[in-house]
Amino acid sequence: MKEVVFDNPHRKKHFEFFRNLNHPHFNITASVKVGSLIKTCKEKEISVHLALVYLISRIANEIPEFRWRIRGDQIIEHVAVHPSFTVPTETSDVFSFCEVKYDKDSKVFLERAMDARSQRWSDPHFEDEKDRDNYIFLSSFPWVAFTGYQHAMQFHPHDSVPRISWGKILETNGVMTMPLSVQVHHAIVDGSHVGQYFEMVESYALQTNFL
Repeated sequence: MKEVVFDNPHRKKHFEFFRNLNHPHFNITASVKVGSLIKTCKEKEISVHLALVYLISRIANEIPEFRWRIRGDQIIEHVAVHPSFTVPTETSDVFSFCEVKYDKDSKVFLERAMDARSQRWSDPHFEDEKDRDNYIFLSSFPWVAFTGYQHAMQFHPHDSVPRISWGKILETNGVMTMPLSVQVHHAIVDGSHVGQYFEMVESYALQTNFL
């Protein structure tokens, strides 16, 4: 973990302006192509849900701004951020949070994710660790190919954890697409970073050897 310091005066003004807004988050929703990733999951018998958690987490870790967090007047950069994602449970008709330690190695990550998901199936969990901010919050909404998304949250101006969701996968004329929603804090993440995020999701999801 290290402190991020802005040397550029305009970048400092950008940070201060958005940091002091009551609702400094913005959300972009768009469809991305995911055909090769889905094909690979079927061939290797990998959970599509967990593969998407890995994909989304990996890209969040590869773009530095997605690892930045606001702490008072400071910005810190985590070495890695770890997904807390939604999973169904057998004990209730509502979801549980499921946390997995991130690892760039997909095999290591998917093994951890399968174990964690199995545990939460019978032992649901709804609390994140207090005062910890090296999360990324993920959720799936597989019933609808949504075109917009609004996350439930407290509008605390220093809550800078990204919230990323995905929806129902559709196939049209042989092309598989998936809606993706990315919500970030505008003081530290700008539109160009979110654009890069979407480009990388689609690029990785179309690689035949990603997993």
